Amino acid sequence: MDISTTIAHRAYEAAKLGTSPSADTPVGRAAQQFADVVAMGEQVAMQSMTSNGDPHKLVEALTQSELAVQTAVSARDKVVEAYQEILRMPV
Repeated sequence: MDISTTIAHRAYEAAKLGTSPSADTPVGRAAQQFADVVAMGEQVAMQSMTSNGDPHKLVEALTQSELAVQTAVSARDKVVEAYQEILRMPV
């Protein structure tokens, strides 16, 4: 293995750890809650497909997952919109 490749890999790993959201920040908590809601929806859907699951729980879980995805997309759109506004600012 080339030494420069090893150094680059170590630098990438160090930067990756520094930029990932931690669980104690509001963004980290929101991301974790989003992942939990989507995982719960997937779990209930799998149970409904493999056994006689409760259809009401399935509808509830899918609705919660849909709401979580819509909220995440809305937040992403606001961030992109703010970034575009910053780019339009005169220097």
